[in-house]
Amino acid sequence: MDKEFIARGVKRCSTPRFLLWIMPWLALLAFGAYSAGLCLVKGLNQTNMDNRFAFGLWIFLDLTVIALGAGAFFTGFLLYILKLKELSAVINSAVVIGLVCYSGAIAVLMVDVGQPLRAWFTFWYPNVHSMLTEVTFCISCYLTVLAIEYLPILLKNRKLRQVPSFLVFEYELHKLVYVLAGVGTFLSFFHQGSLGGLYGVLRGRPFAFREGFLVWPSTFFLFIVSAAAVGPSFILLTTWLVEKISRKRLARPEVLQLLGRISGLLLSVYVLAKTVDTLIWINRTSPDAGFPAAQYYAWKPFGTWILFAEIVLFGMIPALIMLTPRLRRRTGWLVSAAAMACLGVALNRFVLTVQTLALPTLAFDKFLSYWPSWQETGTFLAVVAYGVLVYSFSFRYLQLFPEERELKAEVQQEEEELPVMAGRY
Repeated sequence: MDKEFIARGVKRCSTPRFLLWIMPWLALLAFGAYSAGLCLVKGLNQTNMDNRFAFGLWIFLDLTVIALGAGAFFTGFLLYILKLKELSAVINSAVVIGLVCYSGAIAVLMVDVGQPLRAWFTFWYPNVHSMLTEVTFCISCYLTVLAIEYLPILLKNRKLRQVPSFLVFEYELHKLVYVLAGVGTFLSFFHQGSLGGLYGVLRGRPFAFREGFLVWPSTFFLFIVSAAAVGPSFILLTTWLVEKISRKRLARPEVLQLLGRISGLLLSVYVLAKTVDTLIWINRTSPDAGFPAAQYYAWKPFGTWILFAEIVLFGMIPALIMLTPRLRRRTGWLVSAAAMACLGVALNRFVLTVQTLALPTLAFDKFLSYWPSWQETGTFLAVVAYGVLVYSFSFRYLQLFPEERELKAEVQQEEEELPVMAGRY
């Protein structure tokens, strides 16, 4: 019965093996749901957040997964607007990744708010002077766009295609794909920027505060470029991981190399912009506020090493690897560079979320440390488990990689030709 739902021409593991794969993730999801339940029932005193650390592990998680999920809107933009047809091989996977990242981020925010039954207040009583209002509206709308984009993938299921009305609905949805790609790009552009702009306008936090360009601080643009840079890297990384776990060829090496090249180009732009922004902050913004920049790196465990790691180790180096054709053609180098780029954007979000709040800003203030409680960690792990489960079911029962059957036929042909060629020699 299970095989009837799997697409024709592709092979998946047996049902017992699949159940064995998902059981640990289901257990992790249950543990995370229990952790989140404690926070919702007993309140945020279950966490280690307070008035000083209002942003903790959950906001760090939100900022990171939303940046990694940017591959959905950016890949759609490149495919449908800029006509890079090669990316059609991974667009379905990108949509699922985006759906998982954004829905997981909103789920965590529901716990972080503390009173999810009042979450609708954001829409009915919006604070028009807050960047978070714009972020809330854009993320909610873009999640709706991703759900609509996911529907055609879902309706291509082998069993669902037997329903004629579903076939007609899927056909009509395909007509909207260019509109959805444009709307998704517009929404993502502004909410990625506003997430960064939120930190740039914190005048009480000189470590994060930045001068404005027109009405936006520089962090507005840095968040946009960094998200667009690591989005393709995350798609590359997940595609490679799924290939290794499933032991199947899902996309041609040229597609992964193209993703790496795009990511490398944008990452180099981001590193340059981040370097200029940091130099301006060190030499003008921070001294003008009465704080020598060096004092922000005098508190342990933070130091200048974290700035070096963000810009050079996880920025400049992976960009150079992905822009060097000889290294980009080697899978090991390409995947390592993509992983480093993803770690770099995670480190950047950590610095703005945790380091910014830990550093003292007044003469009588002191350095404070923060470590998430097990309830916070459990909720974090629930999002990871949720993402793995949604992607696993989508990969098993839907056609996430359109070239899979073609690549399977090529592999079989190569295997058949090997004995013949060996006999000739």
